[in-house]
Amino acid sequence: MNAPQHLVPLPAAFRGKSFGRIPFAFGRRFFLLLLIGLIWIGPAFSNPRFIYAMALWDLLVLMIWVWDLTQLPKPEQLEARRVWAAPVQLSVESQVTLELHNFSKTTISAGIVDDVPTALRNEIPETTIAAPAGSHGAAVYSICPRERGDAKLGNISLRYQSGWRVAERWASFATSQSVRVYPNLEESKRETIHLIRSRQIAVEKRRQHQRGQGREFESLREYLEGDEWRDICWSATARRGKLISKAYQIERSQTVWLVLDTGRLLRARTLGLSKLDYAVNAALSLAQVALYSGDRVAILAYGRRVRLRLAAARGASHVRSILEGLAQLRNEEFEADHLRAAETLLTFQKRRSLIVWFTDLTETAATPEVVEGALRLAHRHLLLFTVIGQPDLRSLLRERPENARDMFRHAAGQEIAHRRDVLLRTLRQQGALTLEVDPGRLSSAVVNQYLLAKERSLI
Repeated sequence: MNAPQHLVPLPAAFRGKSFGRIPFAFGRRFFLLLLIGLIWIGPAFSNPRFIYAMALWDLLVLMIWVWDLTQLPKPEQLEARRVWAAPVQLSVESQVTLELHNFSKTTISAGIVDDVPTALRNEIPETTIAAPAGSHGAAVYSICPRERGDAKLGNISLRYQSGWRVAERWASFATSQSVRVYPNLEESKRETIHLIRSRQIAVEKRRQHQRGQGREFESLREYLEGDEWRDICWSATARRGKLISKAYQIERSQTVWLVLDTGRLLRARTLGLSKLDYAVNAALSLAQVALYSGDRVAILAYGRRVRLRLAAARGASHVRSILEGLAQLRNEEFEADHLRAAETLLTFQKRRSLIVWFTDLTETAATPEVVEGALRLAHRHLLLFTVIGQPDLRSLLRERPENARDMFRHAAGQEIAHRRDVLLRTLRQQGALTLEVDPGRLSSAVVNQYLLAKERSLI
C-alpha cells in the first residue's frame, strides 16, 4: 500500500508571541564586551580615574545592547511552520521540517526547540535556523514513532539574535498539533506485493471455473433437461429461437473478517513492538490483498467490549476507514471477552465467510475461552485461527540445560509448547485452519494462508 498524500499531516503555522514575563536577555557578545572593559582595571591601580573610563565603557556596551534589542524583530513578525514529509507510521523513520519565516528587515539566527512527545522521538529536538530579512530558513529533524494512535505535539520555543549577537529575544509559537500514527504502511507493501503478483494473479489466470450452485453468472448455454426455469435467459432465447440457460459459477467474491484481540495477552513486546502492533500490521496487509482480490473486508476489534466494528465493504473510502480504525487500537490491561466477540460475529455475519482471528493463548490447564469461541465460529465459517508465537520460548527449547534451574525452565517451556499444540490440534479437528508464527513473519504467513484458501475454493 503506497503512502497516500491525504494521510500526511497538514502543516501547522502560527505567529509568535513573547515568551515569559521578561522575553529578552543578554547575548554572549554582551558579556564578551564587558570582559574587554576589564582591561581598565590595571591602569586604575595607578590612576583611579580609569575607573570612570571602565564605567563609560560598560554604559556604551549597555547602549549597544539596547540598540541591538530594538533592531530585533518582534515575535509577531515571525512565523513558525511545522511541515511533514510523509504519513506518520509506526517504526518508520520520517522527517519533519521546521520553517521560520522572518517578515522583518533584520536577519536573525535562532535556536529552536520543538515540543515532541516521546511516542514520536526519544529526545526533544533542538536545532538552529538562520532566517534572512524578508525570507525564511528551515531545519529538519527525524522521528520514529513507537506507538500507534494520536500523538499531541506542543509549542515551539525560539531564542533569536541579530548578527551583532549582543541582545537576545525569546518567543513561543502555539503550534499545538495532533497527528495520527498509522500502522506500518511500508511493511504492508513490502510483505504483500510479491505475493499478490506471484500467487494471486497467476492463480486467477489459470484457475478452472467451477460450475455449481453459486449465483455468479459465468456464461450462456443451450437448455438441458433438468435445468430450472428460473435460469432460462428469455432475451437470448427470443434471439436464437431456442431455449438458452444461464450457467453460474461459485462466487469468488467473499467476506473476510479480521478479528483482533486487544487484551492483555497481546501487550507482550518483541523487538520494541507489542504483539498487537504486529497483528495490526498483518491485518492491514491482509486487508490490502483481500480488497485487491475483490473480497469485502470487515473488522472486529475487542477487549472487554467491542472496540471497533467495521461492516464488510470495499473501495477507497473503506480503505481509509480501515486505516483510521487500526491506527487507534490500543491494548487493554485485562483479559479480553472472547465469547462476547464470537457471539457478536455470529450475530452480524450469517453467511459463511473467512474469519482471521489474531490472538494468543493463555497458559491455563482448562480450555481457554478464546478456543471455545473459535469452536463456535468454526461450525459456520472458515476460521483461520492465528496465534502470535513466542520467540523467547523457542529459544529456550533450543538451549541445552546446564543446571537444575535451567532444567526446570526447559521442562516448563516444553509443557507450554505441548499445551499450545494440543489446543491448536483441537481446532484443526473441528475444521479450522491454524497458524502459529513468530511476530516478524506474521504478515506474509497470514497473506499466504489467505491466498491458499482462495486457490482451493475453501470459502
